[in-house]
Amino acid sequence: MNILLIHQYFLEDDDPGGSRFNEMAANWIDQGHTVTVVAGMVHYNGSKKRPEYKSRLFRKKKQGKVNVVRTHVSESYNSNFLGRLWGYFSFMFSSTFAGIFLCKEKYDFILVTSPPLFIGISGYIISRIKRIPFIFEVRDLWPESAIDTQVLTNSWVIKMAFSLEKFIYKKAHLINVLTPAFKKSLVNDKNIDAEKIIFIPNGADFRLSEKLLASFDAKGFRKKMKWENRFVVTYVGAHGVANHLEQVFDAAELLKETSVLFVLIGMGMQKPFLIEEKKRRKITNVEFLDPVPKSEVFQYILASDMGASILKKADTFKTIYSNKTFDYMSCKKPVLMAIDGVSKELVEDSKSGSYVEPENADHYKEVIVQYLKNPSRLAEEGNNGYAFVKENFDREILSSKYIQLIGEKVINQ
Repeated sequence: MNILLIHQYFLEDDDPGGSRFNEMAANWIDQGHTVTVVAGMVHYNGSKKRPEYKSRLFRKKKQGKVNVVRTHVSESYNSNFLGRLWGYFSFMFSSTFAGIFLCKEKYDFILVTSPPLFIGISGYIISRIKRIPFIFEVRDLWPESAIDTQVLTNSWVIKMAFSLEKFIYKKAHLINVLTPAFKKSLVNDKNIDAEKIIFIPNGADFRLSEKLLASFDAKGFRKKMKWENRFVVTYVGAHGVANHLEQVFDAAELLKETSVLFVLIGMGMQKPFLIEEKKRRKITNVEFLDPVPKSEVFQYILASDMGASILKKADTFKTIYSNKTFDYMSCKKPVLMAIDGVSKELVEDSKSGSYVEPENADHYKEVIVQYLKNPSRLAEEGNNGYAFVKENFDREILSSKYIQLIGEKVINQ
Protein backbone atom coordinates (compact mmCIF):
# COMPACT_ATOMS: atom_id res chain seq x y z
CA MET A 1 0.00 0.00 0.00
CA ASN A 2 0.97 3.63 -0.50
CA ILE A 3 0.66 5.46 2.82
CA LEU A 4 0.41 9.20 3.47
CA LEU A 5 1.27 10.08 7.09
CA ILE A 6 0.71 13.50 8.67
CA HIS A 7 2.89 13.78 11.77
CA GLN A 8 4.06 17.17 12.99
CA TYR A 9 6.76 15.61 15.18
CA PHE A 10 8.26 13.00 12.84
CA LEU A 11 11.91 12.97 13.90
CA GLU A 12 14.91 13.89 11.82
CA ASP A 13 17.50 11.10 11.59
CA ASP A 14 19.59 12.61 14.39
CA ASP A 15 16.76 13.96 16.56
CA PRO A 16 16.15 12.89 20.16
CA GLY A 17 12.69 11.86 21.29
CA GLY A 18 9.84 9.50 20.54
CA SER A 19 10.55 7.62 17.33
CA ARG A 20 7.38 5.53 17.09
CA PHE A 21 6.56 6.44 13.49
CA ASN A 22 10.15 6.60 12.30
CA GLU A 23 10.38 2.93 13.23
CA MET A 24 6.85 2.12 12.01
CA ALA A 25 7.56 3.71 8.62
CA ALA A 26 10.82 1.78 8.27
CA ASN A 27 9.04 -1.46 9.11
CA TRP A 28 6.26 -0.75 6.61
CA ILE A 29 8.80 -0.10 3.86
CA ASP A 30 10.60 -3.34 4.74
CA GLN A 31 7.24 -5.08 4.33
CA GLY A 32 6.89 -3.70 0.79
CA HIS A 33 4.77 -0.58 1.37
CA THR A 34 5.57 3.01 0.38
CA VAL A 35 5.47 5.83 2.94
CA THR A 36 5.31 9.61 2.49
CA VAL A 37 5.38 11.77 5.62
CA VAL A 38 4.29 15.40 5.93
CA ALA A 39 6.16 16.70 8.98
CA GLY A 40 7.04 19.94 10.73
CA MET A 41 10.30 21.87 10.65
CA VAL A 42 10.55 22.40 14.43
CA HIS A 43 11.23 19.66 17.01
CA TYR A 44 8.43 19.19 19.55
CA ASN A 45 10.71 20.39 22.35
CA GLY A 46 12.49 23.00 20.24
CA SER A 47 11.85 26.53 19.03
CA LYS A 48 14.15 27.03 16.05
CA LYS A 49 14.28 25.70 12.52
CA ARG A 50 17.43 23.98 11.33
CA PRO A 51 19.58 26.09 8.99
CA GLU A 52 18.45 24.02 5.99
CA TYR A 53 14.86 25.21 6.57
CA LYS A 54 15.50 28.89 7.26
CA SER A 55 13.41 31.14 4.98
CA ARG A 56 11.71 28.08 3.49
CA LEU A 57 8.09 26.99 3.75
CA PHE A 58 8.57 23.50 2.32
CA ARG A 59 11.35 21.07 1.62
CA LYS A 60 11.19 17.57 0.14
CA LYS A 61 13.86 15.12 1.30
CA LYS A 62 14.59 11.45 1.91
CA GLN A 63 15.08 9.96 5.36
CA GLY A 64 16.33 6.48 4.57
CA LYS A 65 13.67 5.11 2.25
CA VAL A 66 10.94 7.37 3.62
CA ASN A 67 9.74 10.30 1.48
CA VAL A 68 9.44 13.33 3.76
CA VAL A 69 7.94 16.75 3.08
CA ARG A 70 9.01 19.17 5.80
CA THR A 71 6.62 22.10 6.16
CA HIS A 72 6.61 25.42 7.97
CA VAL A 73 6.03 25.65 11.72
CA SER A 74 6.20 29.02 13.44
CA GLU A 75 9.33 29.53 15.53
CA SER A 76 7.13 31.01 18.23
CA TYR A 77 6.42 27.37 19.13
CA ASN A 78 7.41 26.57 22.74
CA SER A 79 7.73 30.27 23.63
CA ASN A 80 4.40 30.48 25.48
CA PHE A 81 0.80 29.31 25.15
CA LEU A 82 -0.07 31.64 22.27
CA GLY A 83 3.17 30.75 20.52
CA ARG A 84 2.43 27.05 20.90
CA LEU A 85 -1.09 27.58 19.56
CA TRP A 86 0.23 29.46 16.52
CA GLY A 87 2.76 26.67 16.02
CA TYR A 88 -0.12 24.20 15.80
CA PHE A 89 -2.12 26.36 13.39
CA SER A 90 0.86 27.16 11.17
CA PHE A 91 1.51 23.46 10.69
CA MET A 92 -2.18 22.80 10.09
CA PHE A 93 -2.15 25.29 7.19
CA SER A 94 1.23 24.27 5.77
CA SER A 95 0.56 20.52 6.02
CA THR A 96 -2.81 20.90 4.30
CA PHE A 97 -1.16 22.72 1.39
CA ALA A 98 1.64 20.15 1.20
CA GLY A 99 -0.74 17.20 1.34
CA ILE A 100 -2.85 18.58 -1.51
CA PHE A 101 -0.25 20.12 -3.83
CA LEU A 102 3.11 18.50 -3.03
CA CYS A 103 2.05 14.91 -2.38
CA LYS A 104 0.71 14.05 -5.82
CA GLU A 105 0.79 10.27 -5.84
CA LYS A 106 -2.23 8.04 -5.45
CA TYR A 107 -2.42 7.00 -1.80
CA ASP A 108 -4.44 4.17 -0.29
CA PHE A 109 -5.16 6.09 2.92
CA ILE A 110 -4.06 9.06 5.00
CA LEU A 111 -3.01 8.49 8.61
CA VAL A 112 -2.93 11.44 11.02
CA THR A 113 -1.39 11.08 14.49
CA SER A 114 -2.36 13.49 17.28
CA PRO A 115 -1.62 15.56 19.28
CA PRO A 116 -1.78 18.24 18.13
CA LEU A 117 -5.48 17.80 17.54
CA PHE A 118 -5.65 20.51 14.87
CA ILE A 119 -3.91 18.40 12.23
CA GLY A 120 -7.06 16.30 12.18
CA ILE A 121 -8.47 19.15 10.08
CA SER A 122 -5.56 18.75 7.66
CA GLY A 123 -6.17 15.04 7.40
CA TYR A 124 -9.88 15.43 6.84
CA ILE A 125 -9.51 18.07 4.11
CA ILE A 126 -6.78 16.12 2.29
CA SER A 127 -8.79 12.90 2.50
CA ARG A 128 -11.85 14.58 0.98
CA ILE A 129 -9.91 16.15 -1.88
CA LYS A 130 -7.93 12.98 -2.64
CA ARG A 131 -10.93 10.74 -1.94
CA ILE A 132 -9.05 8.36 0.31
CA PRO A 133 -9.87 6.95 3.79
CA PHE A 134 -8.93 9.06 6.81
CA ILE A 135 -7.34 7.22 9.77
CA PHE A 136 -6.92 9.17 13.00
CA GLU A 137 -4.56 8.12 15.81
CA VAL A 138 -4.89 9.23 19.43
CA ARG A 139 -1.50 9.31 21.18
CA ASP A 140 -2.85 11.46 24.01
CA LEU A 141 -6.33 12.52 25.09
CA TRP A 142 -6.46 16.13 24.03
CA PRO A 143 -7.80 18.60 25.15
CA GLU A 144 -8.12 16.79 28.50
CA SER A 145 -4.36 16.61 29.07
CA ALA A 146 -3.94 20.31 28.21
CA ILE A 147 -6.70 21.20 30.68
CA ASP A 148 -5.24 19.06 33.48
CA THR A 149 -1.82 20.68 33.09
CA GLN A 150 -3.45 24.16 32.88
CA VAL A 151 -2.06 24.74 29.41
CA LEU A 152 -5.67 25.34 28.35
CA THR A 153 -7.64 27.58 30.69
CA ASN A 154 -9.78 29.76 28.41
CA SER A 155 -13.33 28.40 28.44
CA TRP A 156 -13.99 29.45 24.82
CA VAL A 157 -10.86 27.70 23.56
CA ILE A 158 -11.71 24.58 25.59
CA LYS A 159 -15.23 24.49 24.14
CA MET A 160 -13.85 24.90 20.62
CA ALA A 161 -11.30 22.10 21.20
CA PHE A 162 -13.96 19.63 22.36
CA SER A 163 -16.14 20.50 19.36
CA LEU A 164 -13.20 19.95 17.01
CA GLU A 165 -12.39 16.63 18.67
CA LYS A 166 -15.98 15.46 18.22
CA PHE A 167 -15.95 16.49 14.54
CA ILE A 168 -12.70 14.63 13.82
CA TYR A 169 -13.83 11.43 15.52
CA LYS A 170 -17.03 11.55 13.50
CA LYS A 171 -15.28 12.04 10.17
CA ALA A 172 -12.47 9.50 10.66
CA HIS A 173 -13.02 6.16 8.97
CA LEU A 174 -10.99 4.45 11.70
CA ILE A 175 -9.46 5.55 15.02
CA ASN A 176 -6.37 3.99 16.58
CA VAL A 177 -5.73 4.38 20.30
CA LEU A 178 -2.47 3.71 22.14
CA THR A 179 -3.92 2.40 25.40
CA PRO A 180 -7.02 0.45 26.49
CA ALA A 181 -7.98 3.41 28.67
CA PHE A 182 -8.20 5.65 25.60
CA LYS A 183 -10.66 3.23 24.00
CA LYS A 184 -12.73 3.11 27.18
CA SER A 185 -12.84 6.92 27.28
CA LEU A 186 -13.84 7.23 23.63
CA VAL A 187 -16.60 4.64 23.93
CA ASN A 188 -18.00 5.55 27.36
CA ASP A 189 -17.41 9.30 27.53
CA LYS A 190 -17.48 10.37 23.88
CA ASN A 191 -19.98 7.85 22.47
CA ILE A 192 -17.70 6.55 19.71
CA ASP A 193 -18.68 3.21 18.16
CA ALA A 194 -16.29 0.58 19.52
CA GLU A 195 -16.15 -1.05 16.07
CA LYS A 196 -14.55 2.12 14.74
CA ILE A 197 -11.63 1.84 17.18
CA ILE A 198 -8.51 -0.30 16.96
CA PHE A 199 -5.73 -0.69 19.53
CA ILE A 200 -2.13 -0.59 18.32
CA PRO A 201 -0.06 0.62 21.30
CA ASN A 202 3.36 2.11 21.49
CA GLY A 203 6.14 -0.43 21.71
CA ALA A 204 9.83 -1.19 21.61
CA ASP A 205 12.24 -1.40 18.69
CA PHE A 206 14.53 -4.29 19.62
CA ARG A 207 16.95 -3.92 16.74
CA LEU A 208 19.04 -1.30 18.52
CA SER A 209 18.68 -2.57 22.08
CA GLU A 210 19.59 -6.16 21.20
CA LYS A 211 22.69 -5.05 19.35
CA LEU A 212 23.88 -2.97 22.31
CA LEU A 213 22.95 -5.58 24.89
CA ALA A 214 25.38 -7.95 23.19
CA SER A 215 28.34 -5.58 22.90
CA PHE A 216 28.00 -2.40 24.97
CA ASP A 217 30.61 -1.69 27.67
CA ALA A 218 28.35 -0.29 30.37
CA LYS A 219 31.11 -0.31 32.98
CA GLY A 220 33.40 1.76 30.76
CA PHE A 221 30.58 4.18 29.95
CA ARG A 222 29.81 4.66 33.66
CA LYS A 223 33.47 5.41 34.28
CA LYS A 224 33.47 8.00 31.49
CA MET A 225 30.35 9.63 32.96
CA LYS A 226 31.81 9.50 36.52
CA TRP A 227 28.93 7.32 37.65
CA GLU A 228 31.06 4.73 39.47
CA ASN A 229 29.65 3.77 42.84
CA ARG A 230 26.42 5.65 42.10
CA PHE A 231 22.90 4.24 41.87
CA VAL A 232 21.81 5.95 38.66
CA VAL A 233 18.13 6.60 37.93
CA THR A 234 17.82 8.04 34.42
CA TYR A 235 14.88 9.93 32.98
CA VAL A 236 14.79 10.39 29.21
CA GLY A 237 12.24 12.74 27.69
CA ALA A 238 10.54 16.09 27.69
CA HIS A 239 11.17 18.68 30.38
CA GLY A 240 7.73 20.28 30.23
CA VAL A 241 4.83 21.30 32.41
CA ALA A 242 3.23 17.87 32.07
CA ASN A 243 6.32 16.13 33.45
CA HIS A 244 6.60 18.26 36.60
CA LEU A 245 10.23 17.25 37.12
CA GLU A 246 10.48 19.37 40.28
CA GLN A 247 9.29 16.21 42.02
CA VAL A 248 12.69 14.68 41.25
CA PHE A 249 14.34 17.50 43.20
CA ASP A 250 12.12 16.75 46.20
CA ALA A 251 13.12 13.08 46.10
CA ALA A 252 16.79 13.91 45.52
CA GLU A 253 16.89 16.07 48.66
CA LEU A 254 15.58 13.17 50.74
CA LEU A 255 18.16 10.82 49.19
CA LYS A 256 21.18 13.15 49.34
CA GLU A 257 22.98 10.98 51.90
CA THR A 258 22.79 7.90 49.63
CA SER A 259 24.54 6.92 46.40
CA VAL A 260 21.48 7.83 44.31
CA LEU A 261 22.02 10.08 41.29
CA PHE A 262 19.11 11.25 39.13
CA VAL A 263 20.08 11.89 35.51
CA LEU A 264 17.64 13.94 33.40
CA ILE A 265 18.21 13.74 29.64
CA GLY A 266 16.21 15.90 27.25
CA MET A 267 14.90 19.38 26.63
CA GLY A 268 11.68 21.34 26.91
CA MET A 269 10.03 24.58 27.92
CA GLN A 270 10.69 24.04 31.64
CA LYS A 271 14.38 23.08 31.43
CA PRO A 272 15.85 26.58 31.98
CA PHE A 273 13.64 26.96 35.06
CA LEU A 274 14.64 23.51 36.33
CA ILE A 275 18.35 24.25 35.96
CA GLU A 276 17.98 27.48 37.94
CA GLU A 277 15.83 25.71 40.54
CA LYS A 278 18.51 23.06 41.03
CA LYS A 279 21.09 25.80 41.63
CA ARG A 280 18.80 27.69 44.00
CA ARG A 281 18.14 24.57 46.07
CA LYS A 282 21.82 23.52 45.94
CA ILE A 283 20.94 20.00 44.84
CA THR A 284 24.04 17.93 44.03
CA ASN A 285 22.56 14.54 43.14
CA VAL A 286 20.66 15.59 40.02
CA GLU A 287 22.49 15.83 36.68
CA PHE A 288 21.10 17.46 33.53
CA LEU A 289 22.25 16.24 30.12
CA ASP A 290 21.43 17.56 26.67
CA PRO A 291 19.20 15.42 24.45
CA VAL A 292 20.91 12.83 22.26
CA PRO A 293 19.66 10.81 19.26
CA LYS A 294 17.83 7.56 19.91
CA SER A 295 20.83 5.59 18.67
CA GLU A 296 22.91 7.08 21.49
CA VAL A 297 20.41 7.45 24.31
CA PHE A 298 20.20 3.68 24.72
CA GLN A 299 23.82 3.79 25.92
CA TYR A 300 22.81 6.02 28.83
CA ILE A 301 19.90 3.73 29.67
CA LEU A 302 22.09 0.61 29.57
CA ALA A 303 24.64 2.28 31.86
CA SER A 304 21.94 3.21 34.40
CA ASP A 305 20.47 1.14 37.20
CA MET A 306 16.84 2.16 36.58
CA GLY A 307 14.81 4.15 34.07
CA ALA A 308 12.21 6.63 35.30
CA SER A 309 8.86 7.49 33.71
CA ILE A 310 7.48 10.67 35.26
CA LEU A 311 4.41 12.84 34.81
CA LYS A 312 2.43 15.37 36.80
CA LYS A 313 -0.21 13.97 39.12
CA ALA A 314 -3.35 14.32 36.98
CA ASP A 315 -6.29 12.05 36.19
CA THR A 316 -5.77 12.31 32.42
CA PHE A 317 -2.30 10.77 32.70
CA LYS A 318 -3.80 7.65 34.25
CA THR A 319 -4.84 6.73 30.70
CA ILE A 320 -1.43 6.79 29.00
CA TYR A 321 1.55 4.53 28.38
CA SER A 322 4.79 6.49 28.58
CA ASN A 323 6.89 6.01 25.42
CA LYS A 324 10.16 5.80 27.31
CA THR A 325 8.93 2.92 29.46
CA PHE A 326 9.23 0.53 26.53
CA ASP A 327 12.77 1.72 25.82
CA TYR A 328 13.82 1.01 29.41
CA MET A 329 12.24 -2.44 29.30
CA SER A 330 13.83 -3.30 25.96
CA CYS A 331 17.21 -2.49 27.58
CA LYS A 332 16.46 -4.82 30.51
CA LYS A 333 16.26 -1.96 32.98
CA PRO A 334 13.61 -1.91 35.74
CA VAL A 335 11.21 1.03 35.63
CA LEU A 336 10.60 3.58 38.35
CA MET A 337 7.02 4.39 37.35
CA ALA A 338 5.78 7.75 38.63
CA ILE A 339 2.58 7.59 36.57
CA ASP A 340 -0.66 6.16 37.96
CA GLY A 341 -3.31 4.19 36.06
CA VAL A 342 -2.56 1.95 33.09
CA SER A 343 1.20 2.67 33.25
CA LYS A 344 1.25 1.54 36.86
CA GLU A 345 -0.65 -1.60 35.87
CA LEU A 346 1.80 -2.25 33.03
CA VAL A 347 4.79 -2.32 35.39
CA GLU A 348 3.01 -4.27 38.11
CA ASP A 349 1.56 -6.88 35.74
CA SER A 350 4.95 -7.47 34.11
CA LYS A 351 6.86 -7.35 37.44
CA SER A 352 9.30 -5.02 35.71
CA GLY A 353 9.80 -2.29 38.30
CA SER A 354 8.02 -0.30 40.96
CA TYR A 355 5.31 2.32 41.12
CA VAL A 356 5.88 5.54 43.07
CA GLU A 357 3.06 7.96 43.67
CA PRO A 358 3.61 11.06 41.50
CA GLU A 359 4.80 14.12 43.45
CA ASN A 360 5.27 12.05 46.64
CA ALA A 361 8.94 12.42 47.57
CA ASP A 362 8.64 10.19 50.62
CA HIS A 363 7.37 7.35 48.44
CA TYR A 364 10.24 7.88 45.98
CA LYS A 365 12.69 7.52 48.86
CA GLU A 366 10.96 4.45 50.31
CA VAL A 367 10.95 2.59 46.98
CA ILE A 368 14.48 3.48 45.90
CA VAL A 369 15.96 2.56 49.28
CA GLN A 370 14.44 -0.90 48.87
CA TYR A 371 16.52 -1.33 45.69
CA LEU A 372 19.64 -0.07 47.45
CA LYS A 373 19.12 -2.75 50.09
CA ASN A 374 18.32 -5.49 47.58
CA PRO A 375 20.14 -4.77 44.28
CA SER A 376 19.50 -8.30 42.97
CA ARG A 377 16.00 -7.08 42.09
CA LEU A 378 17.43 -4.97 39.29
CA ALA A 379 18.45 -7.83 36.99
CA GLU A 380 15.35 -9.89 37.79
CA GLU A 381 12.89 -7.08 37.08
CA GLY A 382 14.87 -5.94 34.04
CA ASN A 383 14.64 -9.42 32.53
CA ASN A 384 10.92 -9.57 33.36
CA GLY A 385 10.28 -6.33 31.51
CA TYR A 386 12.31 -7.37 28.49
CA ALA A 387 10.42 -10.65 28.16
CA PHE A 388 7.07 -8.90 28.59
CA VAL A 389 7.58 -6.24 25.91
CA LYS A 390 9.18 -8.75 23.55
CA GLU A 391 6.01 -10.84 23.71
CA ASN A 392 3.44 -8.04 23.74
CA PHE A 393 4.96 -4.79 22.44
CA ASP A 394 7.42 -5.63 19.67
CA ARG A 395 7.07 -2.69 17.27
CA GLU A 396 7.86 -4.76 14.20
CA ILE A 397 4.92 -7.07 14.95
CA LEU A 398 2.68 -4.13 15.85
CA SER A 399 3.53 -2.41 12.54
CA SER A 400 2.31 -5.43 10.59
CA LYS A 401 -0.86 -5.66 12.68
CA TYR A 402 -1.58 -1.94 12.13
CA ILE A 403 -1.57 -2.30 8.34
CA GLN A 404 -3.50 -5.56 8.54
CA LEU A 405 -6.33 -3.97 10.57
CA ILE A 406 -6.51 -0.92 8.30
CA GLY A 407 -6.77 -3.25 5.32
CA GLU A 408 -9.49 -5.39 6.92
CA LYS A 409 -11.61 -2.57 8.35
CA VAL A 410 -11.20 0.18 5.73
CA ILE A 411 -9.42 -0.66 2.48
CA ASN A 412 -10.95 -4.04 1.64
CA GLN A 413 -14.50 -3.35 2.76
